[in-house]
Amino acid sequence: MLHIVPTPVGNLEDITQRALRVLGEADLILAEDTRTSANLLRHYGIEGRRMLPFHKFNEHGALDKVKELLLSGGKVALVSDAGTPGISDPGFLLARECARLGIEVQTLPGATACIPALVSSGLPCDRFCFEGFLPQKKGRSSALAALAGESRTMIFYESPLRLTKTLEQMAAAFGEDRQCCVSREISKIHEEHVRGTLAEVLAHFSAVEPRGEIVITVAGAPGAPRGQHRNKYKEDSGSGGRHAEEE
Repeated sequence: MLHIVPTPVGNLEDITQRALRVLGEADLILAEDTRTSANLLRHYGIEGRRMLPFHKFNEHGALDKVKELLLSGGKVALVSDAGTPGISDPGFLLARECARLGIEVQTLPGATACIPALVSSGLPCDRFCFEGFLPQKKGRSSALAALAGESRTMIFYESPLRLTKTLEQMAAAFGEDRQCCVSREISKIHEEHVRGTLAEVLAHFSAVEPRGEIVITVAGAPGAPRGQHRNKYKEDSGSGGRHAEEE
């Protein structure tokens, strides 16, 4: 069985008793960074567990070894540095392969940054879409343009180094008056939520250097029917990319 185990995004108390039990019983723990995960295991007195690096640069190559252990009846736990694996972290490839082979996959409920940021934002959270990290270079503007008519609240992850540039681009694509919230350091001592229009929040972080882990929550397009898209992504089989298509 493969267990996908969320780990704290900041506060070490944000881990479940079940997660600790699974990690303590695992024959192998796949870790995005074994040093980070070793610190977590040490904090909770979990020792003697075999660990293997499993990240975006080696996950393809490590698959065969992991599948062999799973197919022989081994218990494997997958963790990322913080939060739930598969959510902007390695995990999808392994979960898909296990599903293809009939290997049971159980994902434990637990910590993630996007949901606390959404609920704390004060924006509608009955319907939302998670966009993760925008493309760093090519396709960034077109991705935002395709979301300009999105009616649901949108959630993005971003680096503090790119935050002000991203807010500028969002203001250009969505309009400066669109409501948003930038959440920093979820669950940590210096957790902060800066709310306002895109123009107001941009002005704040132009004056105050952003630091820490960032989640941007942006209100859906005003006047659009709730729960409907004006744009959607359509896979382009010829180029491997995706483009917006009017509904």
